Amino acid sequence: MELDQIKIEGLEIFANHGVFPEENVLGQKFIVSATLYTDTRKAGKTDELTASIHYGEVSAFITEFVKSHTYKLLERVAEELVEDMLQKFDGLEKVTLEIQKPWAPVGLPLKTVSVRITRSWHTAYIALGSNMGDSRQILDDAVSAIDALPASKVEKVSGFITTPPYGVTDQPDFLNGCLRMKTLYYPKELLRELNRIEKEAGRERIIHWGPRTLDLDIIFYDDLISQEDDLCIPHVEMHKRSFVLEPLEEIAPYKRHPGNGKTVRQMLEELTDS
Repeated sequence: MELDQIKIEGLEIFANHGVFPEENVLGQKFIVSATLYTDTRKAGKTDELTASIHYGEVSAFITEFVKSHTYKLLERVAEELVEDMLQKFDGLEKVTLEIQKPWAPVGLPLKTVSVRITRSWHTAYIALGSNMGDSRQILDDAVSAIDALPASKVEKVSGFITTPPYGVTDQPDFLNGCLRMKTLYYPKELLRELNRIEKEAGRERIIHWGPRTLDLDIIFYDDLISQEDDLCIPHVEMHKRSFVLEPLEEIAPYKRHPGNGKTVRQMLEELTDS
């Protein structure tokens, strides 16, 4: 379903951003425009301000942010501001933000320069596994660590199941689970954070499919299909793995694989039948 839009255009703010020191000291005018993507249906039916996003509060938030920070690049201002906006305002799913700099010191008669970006929340499904140490505590700690990531929030966690090892069978059984999270990270940024969490839990990548303290895999990221050397989304082996599909089916039975169009429940049933 397409999101509704609330627009703020031409908000003038005097602030201190720029590469040159005098820009940071003397300051200059910036003009900010924002398109807020949300669902206005409830507000439209009830006429209640609390059911919508208060554009006055958003305008005040933008003004305070731009005035209270100092960055060299407009790109940095825009990135940090949008991230804070998405975390601050409930119901805000996506933002398109443009920051104009009318007095850009380039020594040429230009009208303005600007940076325009669009950022939104993304939904990712993560598979968790462990077969070394106190696996239940390790998985619980991993969920907490993922939930504590900046600009991220764990929304749902499956139960944990005990499963036989996959690939290399001469090793202890695994404890496996899945979670759903919302995040502002891009896929490779999220992968980097998951690898860090694995490493902090004592993960060593020695034997492929071998024993591991903690294994974290991105199964889905929105409806993205991406095939790169270091990251494939959806996970290329997920449809073959009951230890992924079973806990995933618990939290997202009707989530469709963007490649084959099958739901998680259908893939699990086909794997079970085979």
